[in-house]
Amino acid sequence: MKKNHIASVAAAAAMLAALAGCASKPDNYYTLASPVAAADAAPSTLGSAAPLYIELAPVAVPERFARPQMVVRRPNGSVQVDVLEQHRWASSFENELRDALASGIAGRLGALDVTRGGKQGSQPVWRIAVQLRQFDAVDGGSVDAGFSWTLRRSDEVRTVVCQLNLGEAVGSGMDAVAQGAQRVTAAAAAAMARSVNAARANPSTTACAT
Repeated sequence: MKKNHIASVAAAAAMLAALAGCASKPDNYYTLASPVAAADAAPSTLGSAAPLYIELAPVAVPERFARPQMVVRRPNGSVQVDVLEQHRWASSFENELRDALASGIAGRLGALDVTRGGKQGSQPVWRIAVQLRQFDAVDGGSVDAGFSWTLRRSDEVRTVVCQLNLGEAVGSGMDAVAQGAQRVTAAAAAAMARSVNAARANPSTTACAT
């Protein structure tokens, strides 16, 4: 009877340990956000006679990326992808991407992102809508992304349409993949900021300059 009791306790302990292992939190979290380099940052326009405001709508992403887990494509042109439970973005990918783009665009323009409020006065707002068309990350290969976006000033009827394809070579390991994705995101934010400046400089253009 005593041996049976010990065996039962051991089995229960093993089961609890297994359940604890299954419920353990992911080991690694990553962000797409990166600081804007001082050489690329613009002075803040807040407090000036014509402060610059931007609004960035939620980024449209393919359904497979609408999750916090990193999604990587297998190498050598494989059609298979892996969803990595132990390697996650700090928030759901589409939210992480929107926040990283918004901060990168605002920092390069000296603008304030008023998507969630904060605009003062009757100054117009530059509204940016972004679609992620492609995002292929291959461990030890590259991160390739395709973006489309539109620009519209809130007091104008014209819409500027833009597209951009980017690629970054990456080393092996998920840290390297995340860093490559971060560089791609920063390059996209820089292109979007340039397109806003170009649209501001030429009020009649509808062709995108990135």
